[in-house]
This record gives sequence, C-alpha cells and structure tokens, in this order.
Amino acid sequence: MSEPECRAANWYNVGERDALIYGLRPQIEQHAYACQKFGVQASEPDYIAGWNVGQGERIRRGAGEGCCDPH
Repeated sequence: MSEPECRAANWYNVGERDALIYGLRPQIEQHAYACQKFGVQASEPDYIAGWNVGQGERIRRGAGEGCCDPH
C-alpha cells in the first residue's frame, strides 16, 4: 500500500475487499508492514471484521445464492 492509501484506509473496507474481490486469505500482516514505514498502524480488529463479511459474501456468491432467476 502507498502512503496515501495507508493514511486514508478504512480497515474494515480493506479487509472486506481483500476477501470479496480478491479472494485472498487475510493480508493484515502485509498491510500493517507496508503502512508501518509511514507511521500508520493498521487496525487488525476492523480488518478481520470486514474480511469475515467479505468472505461470507464470496462464499454465498460462489454457492449461487441470489445469482439468477431460475424461471
């Protein structure tokens, strides 16, 4: 992450995006390391809360729920 991204980060949204869009395992350590050099501390609780929501949505979408009208 860049310095502006670190400074403006909504950690809940970052976690949700990582899970939902990118399908990644939690990447909080990498984000925290990247932002640490700019004096920004990542919020792990917020990140994980968002990641859990994103992962649940990704799984739901993968199961086809809400995907298509069968008629």
